Amino acid sequence: MSLNLYNTLTRKKEPFSPIDAAKVRMYVCGPTVYDFAHIGNARPVIVFDVLFRLLKHLYGESHVTYVRNITDVDDKINDRAARDYPDLPLNEAIRKVTESTAAQFHADVAALGCLPPTVEPRATDNIQEMVGIINRLIGNGHAYIAKGEQGREVLFAVASMPAYGALSNRKLDEQIEGARVAVEVHKRNPADFVLWKESSPSEPGWNGAFVEGSAEVTIYGRPGWHIECSAMSHRYLGETFDIHGGGIDLVFPHHENEIAQSCCAFGQDVMAKVWMHNGFLQVEGQKMSKSLGNFVTINELLATEKFGGRKWSGQVLRLAMLKTHYRQPIDFTVKALEEVEKSLESWAELASRHKVALTAGPIEPSLLEALQDDLNTAAAFAVLADLARKARQNAQDAQQLVYCAEFLGFDTTSWFSNAQADGAMAGLAPEVKAKVDELIQARLDSRRNKNFAESDRIRDELVAMGIQLKDGKDPVTGDPTTAWEVKR
Repeated sequence: MSLNLYNTLTRKKEPFSPIDAAKVRMYVCGPTVYDFAHIGNARPVIVFDVLFRLLKHLYGESHVTYVRNITDVDDKINDRAARDYPDLPLNEAIRKVTESTAAQFHADVAALGCLPPTVEPRATDNIQEMVGIINRLIGNGHAYIAKGEQGREVLFAVASMPAYGALSNRKLDEQIEGARVAVEVHKRNPADFVLWKESSPSEPGWNGAFVEGSAEVTIYGRPGWHIECSAMSHRYLGETFDIHGGGIDLVFPHHENEIAQSCCAFGQDVMAKVWMHNGFLQVEGQKMSKSLGNFVTINELLATEKFGGRKWSGQVLRLAMLKTHYRQPIDFTVKALEEVEKSLESWAELASRHKVALTAGPIEPSLLEALQDDLNTAAAFAVLADLARKARQNAQDAQQLVYCAEFLGFDTTSWFSNAQADGAMAGLAPEVKAKVDELIQARLDSRRNKNFAESDRIRDELVAMGIQLKDGKDPVTGDPTTAWEVKR
């Protein structure tokens, strides 16, 4: 069976044919690191992690490039930095916010079983790439410099692109309402959007040198949101690439504007061949919002008792996401988490009972067929459930259950019961012991670096694996130490 993916741009499911099968390229919009990622942010990270795994299986480990950016320049970041570190210079405060928040994001998504992307560029490392694209747009008549109330801006002229609105299926006269833009006299069209905006002396910025006609204008400023992704995708994936992903909320204006910038800058008909978008997430039947009190971060789910009065493992959160097809809306509820937790406990019991091997192996064809049908993880879950049913009588099906779960990103090393582990540490599977040693070392490194959020996350992962920790200090050096044993 060939891989078929639903393309938001064409509004139909199509056979996937990469531009170059030896170099499959995917870009997914990553976090803006001004606050902890919420559970809605987790959905695209998990969805496209599964697609990344599938693409590597189909085309080869070394033939897939997955780029997921970090947005570390944004007015929300500036506001948070000024609020949290009022006594520091703004640039130092911004660095503290973005570094700590990015580190927490990495820890959280690792707990969800997600692989690191091939490349994870930061917006601030790609400023000159942005300036270069903006100059291309000015030079070919798709952008212009104007003086607004907050200073000079470089704006994209939406009327210069006849195909503008194709992704979101909006006509140009509908853009104003959708973008919620105020009527601003310096814009040629109310829907024109910012590529670069001037910064005040107290705001972060870079010197952008722009050429309009025969004049060169230097504007100390910062990029608009959309140009960042155009620049980073171009730098690492080229003028056109295979797949662009993100949440459905990004279709307009963000992805629409990315297409406009990239296609007009490089003279291409498409920026990405396939556009994929995951559906919305609700919490207990309501839109997630702080005003409703149902706003919950990934870290709160993993480390606190905010949701349902208890902590949840990353594996439970991952399975809860994958049980629903990625394009469908999902209702994130305590009941749903409890149900998938029971499934995971049942699968772990079967793996433990049959003493299956913790190695990679051939994947059940029906699981691959489900995933190749527009990443149908709901059908993939049904395959796992069927394997679990048959595994009650058949060790071979239990082994296949573990192979399939590993393929989907679940850490099956934690699936072994205490009863099995009680044979003593010498009897622990070598792969499990190696994993424990690796996690212990990573946790010691985190403690030395005072990254206590990461240290706590690793501790919780080890506890879930049935590992008892005893922390101490080296009596000579004072360095942190950790002894461990299998819980009995």
